[in-house]
Order: sequence, then structure tokens, then C-alpha cells
Amino acid sequence: MNIFLNKKILIYGLGKTGRSALEFLKKKAEIFVYDDHLSKFKNLGIKNTMSYKNLLKLNFDQIILSPGIDINKCKLSKFLKKNHNKIYSDLDVFYSFYKNNCITITGTNGKSTTCQLMYEVLLNQKHDVRLVGNIGNPILSIKNFKKKTIFIVEASSYQLEYSQLFKSKYAVILNLSPDHIERHKTLDKYVNAKFKLLTSQLKGYLAFVKKNDFLIKKKLTFNRFNSKIFRVDTNEANSFLKNIDNDYFLSETNKENLSFILEISKKLKLKNDLLKKTVQKFKGLEFRQQIIHKKKYLTIINDSKSTSFSSSIEILKIHPNIHWLIGGVHKKGDKFDLPKKNFQNIKAFIYGKNKKFFNEALKKKINYENFDSLKDALKKIFININKQKFTNQTILFSPCAASFDDFKNFEDRGLYFNKLIKKQLNEV
Repeated sequence: MNIFLNKKILIYGLGKTGRSALEFLKKKAEIFVYDDHLSKFKNLGIKNTMSYKNLLKLNFDQIILSPGIDINKCKLSKFLKKNHNKIYSDLDVFYSFYKNNCITITGTNGKSTTCQLMYEVLLNQKHDVRLVGNIGNPILSIKNFKKKTIFIVEASSYQLEYSQLFKSKYAVILNLSPDHIERHKTLDKYVNAKFKLLTSQLKGYLAFVKKNDFLIKKKLTFNRFNSKIFRVDTNEANSFLKNIDNDYFLSETNKENLSFILEISKKLKLKNDLLKKTVQKFKGLEFRQQIIHKKKYLTIINDSKSTSFSSSIEILKIHPNIHWLIGGVHKKGDKFDLPKKNFQNIKAFIYGKNKKFFNEALKKKINYENFDSLKDALKKIFININKQKFTNQTILFSPCAASFDDFKNFEDRGLYFNKLIKKQLNEV
């Protein structure tokens, strides 16, 4: 019997994920809802919203927890820890009702881009496919699908950490580097959350992991898994790209993402000619190494999604004369391994409140200058560029930091940068 049917369930968190779980379960179980900021959701007309005191009096069968909620830093922290074995994710709810084939992709960097590319590849080969998860569409919000529908799931470490039931026939770990340590507390716990995707797999399932990733190799060495594991050589894309003319795949990061698509495509027996057409036309996602301007001697790249140095390093290698905009809330444990001899063509323009950290990280590696705001830094960059006319220049907005010091999220930050660029180009 489905464990969620006709049960008393608390949905904690009323963001996209929580609301999709509420809509999906409201006629299948007795649902109660709580959010740390309930006043924001008064106009939604949601029934059975709980006060803190009343909630503690009830005994729930399950708790569906939104991935953005940190058990250690929320109003129900003690309650959740006491009922930890009752916590499930929206992925669990989906899996308990449906057994559709999923290609679930996780990793530190490149998840969204790889998911989008996999989605477009399957769509162009006439598969019935849906793109869900951390990329923006909660899996429980999807309607009108069939048994043969394939789900491309972007899974964060937060979702996987809370999941107990979810199993994915195809599992992908692109890469691992220190990330979200402020949430997971230790690197081992972060890695374990990611590897839940593999430990939950059954015999006959397939897993794809980066071949030469230190943290992945270490985990595979000391653990056994039921699924068949393919170690993906991320250089495989080079030969495939010889007949492809797409600047998006110049960076090693995007080549790595493509390598996973190529390996999965072999197992799915996809048509190679259609695959090449999809890759040739692929434009990527907004704010992820996105070329927003390319004319004559100036290239401008919006990589607002960059929240760690590991997500920026490869793009720093491939463009000439880089004016690098960097700043925001740096991530705990992030290391700036930037060899001085290979990056003489870069100058960093550091903005925001966290300048001291970036100054220390880049000291004696590359030249840098500090500014109070992103706007001020960009003005200085255009002054410098005007002094170097007729030489190829690149403005790279790749902050290597979280955005919530001044912005709602990386999208908000990316849109603000685009507005600044538009204004500067009009003035020029």
C-alpha cells in the first residue's frame, strides 16, 4: 500500500515545492501546512495552516519537507529532529505513486545545463520527456504524462538528503567539490547526500560518474553499489565536437557536461545525427556562462549562476584579456586555486561587502581592484576598455559567491547585470 494514502501529513514550507505537494496530496490524505513565514501566504486561501503551538500537539504519519528548509535553522528544528524518521521529500511522494524512468542528475557544478541539454536531446528524438526538480519545476506539479514518459530530474543535495524512497533508474554525479558546507556541516555529509542517488539504486540500474574526480573516486573505492557504474571520461567530447561549431562548448566545463550526455545517449541508443544537430543549436541557460554580447573586439559573459570558484575556473582559461567581476557572499570551504603563471591576462574587479575575503584569496595571484558596488566596478571596466580599443576584451561576470547579500537570487543578480550592461553599451 502507498505509504502516503489516507495518512496525516504535515507539509513544511510553502514555496513551489510545498505548494505542489499540497495540490497533489490534498485529496489523497489529511494534509496540514506550516511555514516559518505564514503571513506571506494568507492570500493563497490554503486550508489547515497550523500555528506553532497547535502543530506540536499533533502526531503526523509523515512530514514532507521543502528542500530549502534547514533542519538546524528553522522554527521547528527540535520537532523535526525528534521526528526525523518521518521526513520525506517530494521525490519520495512521486516515486511512491509512479515508477516512471528518471534520469536524475546531481553534482556541484553543471546540473542545470546538463539537465537542459539532456531534455533537448530526448525531445528532438521524439521522446515524451519532462524537465523537473531543482531547475524550477517541482516534480509533483507535472500533469498529463504517461508510463513511458521520461523525467529529467535535477536533484540538489538538500532534496537527496531528505529522500528515503526515491530511486532513479539512471543516476548521474557530474563532479564534487566543497559546497553548501554551511548547511551540511562537513564535506563528508555533503558527499554522502549526493551519493544517496547511487546507494538507493537497484540491481540493473545505471550510474554515471566523473572518472577522475577525487571525491567521487574516494567514495567508490570504499563503498559497494547495486547499480552498474560507468566512469565517464570527460575528454570524450573533444572528438565529437570536431564537426560542431558552437562557442558554448569552448569551456572545459561545458565539454564535461556534454561527455555525460554522450555516454547516456549510447545506453539509450539515441540517433547520433539528431544528437549532433541538438548540440550544434544548444544555447545553454540564462546566467550560466551566457554570452550576452559579442561584437568586434568585445565579448560580455553573464555567469551569475557561479557561486564558487570551481564553477568559474574553466571559463577563466579560454577568453583573452578578462575583466573579471567578482563579489558576494563567499562559500565556506571554497578554495581559489589560481596559478599565477597561467592567468596573467586577468584583472579582478571586486565589489560588495565581502571584499576582504576575495582580496586574501587573490593576493599575489592576479591584479585586483576594490569597488563599493557592481555598478561602480563596471563603469571602471568600460573606462579601461576604451583605453584599449582594437584589442579583444572580455567582461566576465562570474561572482564565485552567493547572491543574497544584495539580491534575491542569482537570477535577480543576473538581470541587474544585464540592465547595467545595456545602459553602458548605450552610453558608449
